[in-house]
Amino acid sequence: MSLTLLRALKSADTETHLLMTDGGKLTWNLENKSPLTELYALADYIYSNSDLAAAIASGSFATDGMIILPCSMKALAGIVSGYAENLLLRAADVCLKECRKLVIVPREMPLSRIHLRNMAAAAELGCVIIPPMLTFYNQPQTIQDQIDHLVGKILLQFGITTDNFRPWQPPEII
Repeated sequence: MSLTLLRALKSADTETHLLMTDGGKLTWNLENKSPLTELYALADYIYSNSDLAAAIASGSFATDGMIILPCSMKALAGIVSGYAENLLLRAADVCLKECRKLVIVPREMPLSRIHLRNMAAAAELGCVIIPPMLTFYNQPQTIQDQIDHLVGKILLQFGITTDNFRPWQPPEII
């Protein structure tokens, strides 16, 4: 999904700042056939998670917001508790304090009560929670269709539309 998201942002001519945690890099390498360098090539800026002096760590660096895709339950817990120990959590904290859009795409299943409580807390703080759920009203034919739909829903939060997103179309009534 991250690759599809960055491709869509690039085609929308949107400046992107990519940050991957060590866990994110490990997961990428375990779950993707594409090398991490392919993802990096799509980003305008790439940061180390330990770089607390990065531009995105400052509220004076204006952004439209942040998408955490995927968001581990550990990161979610850090966000809702204000525990900004690394760049990911600090950048999320900056979005919250500056009242910028923060979209969280949780990575976990099934969800425990703790996960649900943290998601509810994040929503109360102003985060948008977009679980990667399957949809069928758009008549998907492939897994990529499902990914395109999810990425389309994420980008709609920022007013960005893509050609690969098929929104709900009510049936014609005769």
